[in-house]
Amino acid sequence: MAAYYQTIFLLCNLALAFYNTGTVWAHEIDTFRNWQLMDKNSFMAVRAAHWHKLSYWVFIPVAVALLGGIVLIWYHPPGSPVWAIWGNVLVQLFTHFLTLVFGGRWQAQLADDHLGPQSPLLHKIVRTHWVRTLLINIYAFQLLAWFIIIMK
Repeated sequence: MAAYYQTIFLLCNLALAFYNTGTVWAHEIDTFRNWQLMDKNSFMAVRAAHWHKLSYWVFIPVAVALLGGIVLIWYHPPGSPVWAIWGNVLVQLFTHFLTLVFGGRWQAQLADDHLGPQSPLLHKIVRTHWVRTLLINIYAFQLLAWFIIIMK
């Protein structure tokens, strides 16, 4: 019976990973690129509103996903590949590290940048966000591969 619940837990992590994949693609394709098209006043208002919503639709799911990945180290279905167990957590940690050191810091600094949509910080975010998008996709597809392997 434990294997059943471990598989369900893995499936929940997989669903959350694809939710996070969707949010990162929304940022990649739409959010940051559209900010460049706004006038300065609209940019400041939209960026501020965006920042206030992030905790609900990005930060909480990302934190739960990281916690889920850590729990999966000890609580995973039988036959789980070691590369998937550790790869899941390592990709997430690397993504969070890069976000903290670069993208997240730039977004926080963008709040005080008087250049608004013409800010070099926004241009850096647009040029480099693909790395975060790629890593979150790798994380999701690792979990998908893991789930397929244990379901065989």
